[in-house]
Amino acid sequence: MRDVAIIGVSQTKFGELWDSSFRSLVAEAGIGAINDSNIGGDDIDAMYVGNMSSGLFVNQEHIASLISDHMGLNPIPCTRVEAACASGGLALRQGILAVASGYHDVVVSAGVEKMTDVVDATPAIATASDVEWEAQQGATFPSLYAMVAKRHMYEYGTTREQLAEFSVIAHHNASNNPKAQFPFEVSKDKVLNSTMVADPLTLFDCSPVSDGAAAVVLCPAEDAHKYSDTPIYVKASQQASGTIALHDRRDITTIDSTRIASRKAYKQAGVSTKDIDLAEAHDCFTINGLLAVEDLGFCEKGQGGKVIEDGQTRIDGDFPINPSGGLKARGHPLGATGIAQAAEVVWQLRGEAGKRQVEGAEIGLTHNIGGTGGTCAVHIFGREPNNN
Repeated sequence: MRDVAIIGVSQTKFGELWDSSFRSLVAEAGIGAINDSNIGGDDIDAMYVGNMSSGLFVNQEHIASLISDHMGLNPIPCTRVEAACASGGLALRQGILAVASGYHDVVVSAGVEKMTDVVDATPAIATASDVEWEAQQGATFPSLYAMVAKRHMYEYGTTREQLAEFSVIAHHNASNNPKAQFPFEVSKDKVLNSTMVADPLTLFDCSPVSDGAAAVVLCPAEDAHKYSDTPIYVKASQQASGTIALHDRRDITTIDSTRIASRKAYKQAGVSTKDIDLAEAHDCFTINGLLAVEDLGFCEKGQGGKVIEDGQTRIDGDFPINPSGGLKARGHPLGATGIAQAAEVVWQLRGEAGKRQVEGAEIGLTHNIGGTGGTCAVHIFGREPNNN
């Protein structure tokens, strides 16, 4: 298997993008990544595009063909990848595997979602749960994660204030991200006193409905300097599955797919959590951001609230989480999220993240889950080539 490098990245603005279409978003991201990588369309061997639910959101299926056609890349093979909110992370993984195997040399992995074209996105998002046993019984993702939050509070003494602090930090980071949906700060009181969505989660505990796209360009590590002066190297790519329904979990306060995928990734990369300079974690709700801190191994189970409260996840903390603002404040266009996480890590490792830059960042991690953890993709990237 060959080592793989990222030579180009791009992300559109995330938000309620009324003047942008599904196809224009993915074209903007794709062209941006191609320009960033100094390649031409003729260099691209294949594309993998993460997308959760274009049929429900924009009434369009067969989007792989649409995207290849709209970008003028026919007849290259283009494949849609779906894994709910982890669609982007898996599209990235498929691209990495295609290059690592030697089957393709230059691959674009992208993600896109246009969620605001429907009146209510909730029913479409709910299809990522166990529809028969959860969605059809009235459970939404806010209510499912609210149950997780309640149990975590009961088991470990986690407080509403600790969850709110996660949101405060996310918005602070997003205030320095021009691509973010919510580039503004919020106070802890604002989070705590915002509209209740599903007790104990309020409006500012929840990620928004978002439009947006992101893309990365991959090539063999040995060829990376032909295209880029600052290639970023893939050190690990791992995926794990878990139960789709909460009621089948051994413990709803732990996402086992995160624990398994991350431990495999650390082993593959030959690193530990102490070597990770920043992580882009899947914080679709503040409780899930807290779980990620624990399940990725940055602290012991039950201590997530305390380390957030103590500022350890801030950009200048012991283990910076979501300098982009995360799903909570950067935005969460489902299929694009995993790719946007990778783009942020690349900018950080290049030293191009501006006011949200993690000083001296050399190794970064992305964590992208589908549903409440039925799918998890974890990637680790570094500034230096791998030691073979």
